[in-house]
Amino acid sequence: MADAGWVRVAAAAAVAEGEMVGVRAGDLDIAVYNLSGGEFRATSNVCTHEYAQLSDGFLEGGVVECPLHGGKFDVRTGQAVAAPCQTAIQVFDVRVEGEDVLLKLPAFT
Repeated sequence: MADAGWVRVAAAAAVAEGEMVGVRAGDLDIAVYNLSGGEFRATSNVCTHEYAQLSDGFLEGGVVECPLHGGKFDVRTGQAVAAPCQTAIQVFDVRVEGEDVLLKLPAFT
């Protein structure tokens, strides 16, 4: 059972290694990533440069590329790592519990 503040957002099996999916949790649009070795990460799913869904982009290693203008973000830190993106995206704590991917969401969600 999830602890307070942790919310199930996906089945771990639904996010293949090297892939990502977009999910909704409360009012938040979130991208969930399965990096090599079963390392799961989660960020905001919206590019900070111009509105686009990051889960529609490309994932290589720990970097997601926005499908609109090719800006890139490190999914572990949220930092923008390629122009035209300059502002970081929000990063969420994530864990796998049994077969579920859980996120720690802000209290206001």
